[in-house]
Amino acid sequence: MAQLLSNTLYYKRFFPYYAFNVLGGLDNEGKGCVFTYDAVGSYERVGYSSQGSGSTLIMPVLDNQLKSPSPLLIPPRDVVTPLSETEAVDLVKDVFASAAERDIYTGGRVEITIVNAAGIRREYSELRKD
Repeated sequence: MAQLLSNTLYYKRFFPYYAFNVLGGLDNEGKGCVFTYDAVGSYERVGYSSQGSGSTLIMPVLDNQLKSPSPLLIPPRDVVTPLSETEAVDLVKDVFASAAERDIYTGGRVEITIVNAAGIRREYSELRKD
């Protein structure tokens, strides 16, 4: 899927979609993986990512909460702090609420889709309380 999305974006590089995607899933070993893309399809496998107008506000918080304290550990995508499902959902809600307070282009609600062995479910969180 990562390569397919890259190819799709690359084929439109002269009239790009201007979509900055984040793709998450499982790799061949059954481990979680995240890929981040630019508008023309260049991608990189990372431990976590954020795209959009609020990403400059979200990434420092994610770095603080998830990044390994030692930059010497290699590869960096494997040193992300593991979180339980509940902790991950709470972190997503917190970082989006924080971004929504500071970035006018971040919407008023976040939709979180949770995919696990039990199936797929969606949670919604209102971001702007005023």
